[in-house]
Amino acid sequence: MPVSIAPAAHCELNMLRLGYKASAEQFGPNELLAYTMLAEKKGFDSAFVSDHFQPWRHHGGHAPFALAWLGAAGAQTSRIMLGTSVLTPTFRYHPSIVAQCFGTLGTMFPGRIILGIGTGESLNEVPATGIKWPEIKERFARLREAVRLIRKLWSEEQVSFEGEFYRTENATIYDRPDETPPIYIAGAGPMIAKFSGRIADGFICTSGKPMELYSEKLLPGVAAGLEAAGRKPDDIDLVIELKVSFHTDEKRALEDTRHWAALALSPEEKMSVENPLEMERLAESLSVERAAARWIVSTDPDEHVEKIRKYVDLGFRHLIFHSPGPDQEHFIHLYAKSVLPKLRATFS
Repeated sequence: MPVSIAPAAHCELNMLRLGYKASAEQFGPNELLAYTMLAEKKGFDSAFVSDHFQPWRHHGGHAPFALAWLGAAGAQTSRIMLGTSVLTPTFRYHPSIVAQCFGTLGTMFPGRIILGIGTGESLNEVPATGIKWPEIKERFARLREAVRLIRKLWSEEQVSFEGEFYRTENATIYDRPDETPPIYIAGAGPMIAKFSGRIADGFICTSGKPMELYSEKLLPGVAAGLEAAGRKPDDIDLVIELKVSFHTDEKRALEDTRHWAALALSPEEKMSVENPLEMERLAESLSVERAAARWIVSTDPDEHVEKIRKYVDLGFRHLIFHSPGPDQEHFIHLYAKSVLPKLRATFS
């Protein structure tokens, strides 16, 4: 039976929050910073940056260092929440370095930093480290251990940790806020969804997949994890990255999705791809109709809001809007004027 999770009415997490996706695979760091500052000015509540070592496409692609960028974004904004969607704390980074980094960010920008993490992609981790890409069982085990170590470093001193994958010896994170950053976990399967429900402060997934995935696997998984841990539904922030191509010109809205055609590739098609040139070649072979398959493509604000409704009705209250087009300034202005007020009026 389909399951939805509705956070309790009195919890802050029940507030509708509308965020901006800072696509580090598509734009350079200075552009992303300007877009995020504009998003704050125009009323977005959060901004989440992707953390890629390599982009989805070689020509015109970008991959700025997200952790350095977050420091600049925090210094140039004052209200908006900032997070990663997502970072992999298990290969390119040792969990202790992630703990140190987000301890510093949390100290500098208290109450505004979110550590969003996942099990990773070979596209990012293999070229940077030369490792043999492990199966999901190991990647998931590494993630579980990394979360345990990060939280231990945030709560204790002189941490000597001996895990299956990571080790520390008398390690102390000296700069950390009294209230450490929340940890959000991203996933696309019921196992990691249940793990998120058990231990995470938030769960992140992406839109455009069969609705049964959310209603029958992911959200029931989160609910099962919450129940197993004796937690309440309002103990977790349910976040979804909504793939939206909204423009006054219908043809432009459709064509813009070509920039992210790689998202339409099946897991089997891109499983072992570790080179942006090859990913770009695969993506460019797709028709525009297939490229647009995962996107909400529309020109009418009311129609657009109705297409988003099905996700809000399932219980998602933190919506991160990812626009595929090159003119992000136009998107932020248009969305803030035409869509955000309607979303708040309809779902708040």
